[in-house]
Amino acid sequence: METLGGPFFSVAGAGESHGPAVTTIVFGCPPGIYIRRSDIQSLLDRRRPGGNKHGTPRNEKDKVVFLSGLFQQDSQKLLAGNQISVQVDGAEYSTEGYDEGFSTGEPIAAMVLSTSKKSGDYTQLIGDQGEVRPGHTDLVKFHQSKGFVDVRGGGRSSYRSTISDVIGGGVARAMLFDKFGTVFLSSIYQVGPLKAGKSLAAEVGTGNVSADAIAKWQASLSENEIATLDAKFANEAAELIKETRKRGDSIGAAVEVVAVNVPALAGDPLYQSLKVRLMGSLGGLNAVQSCEVGSGTDVIERTGSQNNDPIRSDGYQGNTHGGMIGGITTGTPIVMRVGFKPTSTINLPQKSVRKNLEEIDFELEKGRHDPCVGVRAGVTLESRMAIELANAVLSHQARCIDVDSHKLW
Repeated sequence: METLGGPFFSVAGAGESHGPAVTTIVFGCPPGIYIRRSDIQSLLDRRRPGGNKHGTPRNEKDKVVFLSGLFQQDSQKLLAGNQISVQVDGAEYSTEGYDEGFSTGEPIAAMVLSTSKKSGDYTQLIGDQGEVRPGHTDLVKFHQSKGFVDVRGGGRSSYRSTISDVIGGGVARAMLFDKFGTVFLSSIYQVGPLKAGKSLAAEVGTGNVSADAIAKWQASLSENEIATLDAKFANEAAELIKETRKRGDSIGAAVEVVAVNVPALAGDPLYQSLKVRLMGSLGGLNAVQSCEVGSGTDVIERTGSQNNDPIRSDGYQGNTHGGMIGGITTGTPIVMRVGFKPTSTINLPQKSVRKNLEEIDFELEKGRHDPCVGVRAGVTLESRMAIELANAVLSHQARCIDVDSHKLW
């Protein structure tokens, strides 16, 4: 069963890269959280193909439609969402999606149509004579499914599947911001050999962060050519990505993802620790090859006296631990760094096989792909972090029995 988060807050998704739509169901959002379609749409706009000139040329608008789990008494506001129309047996049926309202505690369902597809680009991958892209899931998915696999655009293995991550993460973000003021940010800090001179973790520090500071960082991240705090690095990295694309190749990247104004005491100490779950969730995203918490591998060269964060009565004075100790949040920002491999699908000739293992010299015939998948990944990493933190918060609340919550009369 494929879900993110859980068991208290979880997200289920379905849909392939070139299927009719990607559908999402979010379970466990407490009642009374105000959800706006426009807020979720702004997150999807950061993720969508065609939204960044350094990503894939596939241009999907990715407009989200909410189908359930929201309500408010003002029906005009509730039903001001996208118009939904389908044609079945020559007849057209239409209705309205939800635009904004309070969560009811029931599952929240959403849908995003896929309308910019070129499925004919993938005929060279079909069947047991189909060719295998080195680095992609073509070979393992074909044999795992006994040949019954959708090869168009990578099928379910496509980055398009992360639409559900972003929608579910958007709901989690709304809950966490409403209750704690928690905000999630990400910044690209490396592309190939180029490294940024500014660190998001260093900027956010160790304590709570004001709305003005958050707005300043968000503006800086959105105004650069790629989402990073370092404008000089953004220009250099953008040029490197452009030159790599021209050569028919791809390049790797690393992204820093941070949560600020984090509630303390969320998470568990061992098998379901928040650290385990975050490293699994962020590290399990498409194309991720490394995942670090806090100071990451830098701690290897330190002594305990150098690495331990001093503590005073007002909190931790450092954050080498990245916001978690023993898998439990400390109230300092959660800091993680995630490394992405170069996109597997490239235009250069490579040694490969057919799905029947006949050796070939592989050359891609057609297709539209990201030269650097890390460019669009930040919002998905933020979303996965939000989902896991929401689940950890609700898990902590499950330990706290409130007798008044069980009174009807």
